[in-house]
Amino acid sequence: MVLHKKTVSLVALFLLLLVISSNYVLYHSSFGLQSLPGNFNGVVVGSILDLSLVAPLLFLAWQRKFSLKYFIVLMATGLIAARFIIPSEYLASFQSVMWLGAGIEGLLILFELSLLFMLVKNVPPILRRIKSSSLPLLFSFSRAVNEKFSKQPFIHVLCSEMLMFYYAFGTWKKQPRTEGNTFTLYKRSSFITFQIMIIHAIVIETLGLHWLLHNTSMTLSIVLLILNIYSIVFFIGDIQALRLNPLRVEDDRIYISFGLAKRMEISFKNIEEIIEDTHILKQKITSTTIEFIARDFETVHPDLLLTLKSPVEATLFMGIKKKYQQVAIRVDDPHAFKKIVKERLEKNKQNM
Repeated sequence: MVLHKKTVSLVALFLLLLVISSNYVLYHSSFGLQSLPGNFNGVVVGSILDLSLVAPLLFLAWQRKFSLKYFIVLMATGLIAARFIIPSEYLASFQSVMWLGAGIEGLLILFELSLLFMLVKNVPPILRRIKSSSLPLLFSFSRAVNEKFSKQPFIHVLCSEMLMFYYAFGTWKKQPRTEGNTFTLYKRSSFITFQIMIIHAIVIETLGLHWLLHNTSMTLSIVLLILNIYSIVFFIGDIQALRLNPLRVEDDRIYISFGLAKRMEISFKNIEEIIEDTHILKQKITSTTIEFIARDFETVHPDLLLTLKSPVEATLFMGIKKKYQQVAIRVDDPHAFKKIVKERLEKNKQNM
């Protein structure tokens, strides 16, 4: 069943990319333009339906997240994308449809601006809440935001971006905490070196592609430049967040994060079983397992696997929430980590 869902998701992603790329090639290549019939209105209608109906449905199938509100947003986005993909001379007969998409998107932007104003208004109390908390910043910030905006996905995405820029540019003088109950996740691997290599590759690719495309497609060149700059900022922020937020074991729970990509709180009262056997660990990693493992060029396995009594929600990239039944962890000092986890788990069992 899990494999079937993954297959459907991958097929949906492939078809989504195929729909977008084929429509782009149709209007922006000599082969595509030559294949257009004399009366091109039917083809334009097909492209509009592809981008405003088919592509949103495929995107929802890929994300496995079905919501009417989300679908309307994606439809409006598809209509706006059509204005950029389909040349303006072909859209002369469909301006009212295009303006409908722009109108819906405009209303959504106004709504999001109102949420942004509310966020700015609540920044002082959020900062006070963070300063008074003893939790790691990734967790204290998220908790403070959740208290004010528990059901506002746009705010969570925005706050996720704020964290990225903060760690990328505002943490260079900070040092990670090195206490007895904290454990780093990356020093037994070349993960950070690998991230730095990716940053270098993106810089080289940015310079090369921008030079090649700036004379042929300035718009595409600028879009790729912005995406590559964003990627560099993300990787820098991710490295800093990983360094400055080691796994932390408290009396009643574990705070664990892996850079900006994922984080979660695990209560000892919710731990059903601790699996350490290497052979069992290799077989137990499923789609319901979240991994906090620094991977590079070598195949590595977790030091232990926590099986939970009930699924726990993790916060992923862009503030996305997802629940997991198991947690696979690999730390730089596994013996000390296993010892403290077992001690705290036993203590919590005695107090229950």
